[in-house]
Amino acid sequence: QVQLVESGGGLVQPGGSLRLSCAASGSAFNIIARGWYRQAPGKEREQVATINNGVSTNYADSVKGRFTISRDNAKNTMYLQMNSLKPVDTAVYFCYQRNGYRYYWGQGTQVTVSS
Repeated sequence: QVQLVESGGGLVQPGGSLRLSCAASGSAFNIIARGWYRQAPGKEREQVATINNGVSTNYADSVKGRFTISRDNAKNTMYLQMNSLKPVDTAVYFCYQRNGYRYYWGQGTQVTVSS
């Protein structure tokens, strides 16, 4: 069993920055990937960034060059650094972890970009 807890969301002005955190506890067996999704009101969930097998990273085209995914193994925590935020980035952000064929999700944290 895996538990994921996100933090760091909030209200920020366009052009600002936020850093989301995802603290993990529980099983670390057979972790295939970790990452972030987001879901805006009335829209489908969108994959934002992923760390695959702890090595390679992938980003949605809409966030490339602005968002950076990273992790601190000592703290068992994953981060999403978000810079140059835009109103279209407003969404609930969820972290996930894939252990084998099973996905675990955090509860989500709201990010609102508005002046």
